[in-house]
Amino acid sequence: MTRVWMSPILLVLSGAAVATGPARSGDPVLAAALLALFVLFAWMTSPLVFPRPVTAAEARRRSAADGRPIVYWRPGCTYCLRLRLRLGRDASRLHWVDIWRDPAGAADVRAANDGDETVPTVLVADRPHTNPDPSWVREQLPPAA
Repeated sequence: MTRVWMSPILLVLSGAAVATGPARSGDPVLAAALLALFVLFAWMTSPLVFPRPVTAAEARRRSAADGRPIVYWRPGCTYCLRLRLRLGRDASRLHWVDIWRDPAGAADVRAANDGDETVPTVLVADRPHTNPDPSWVREQLPPAA
């Protein structure tokens, strides 16, 4: 669990350290802007950006029932973040598995990628697709009810 939050925490602490210089020099606006920028980057690398993850077993069960794809991801992955942001509101219609929280999910990703934990890996109809185009993933979603 701590590994997931290491990068965001370090970014906030770094932002505070960087903002200290302008704050001591009498430029609070620059200090606040720098700190806000670092906090934004910390938020983007945190698990808070992604829909609530489920276990691989639960994702497979739900996917079998509703036909929605499964996305295997990990916090701090820029490709996962790109997929998440480009999907927009449609991201909540997918089943998200955090491979750092779920060893079975990590094993699924390694099995699909020749032993590598390459994410995002999207499982559509039991076929893995590594780092697919977000527009393609959107096309794989069943019609909204």
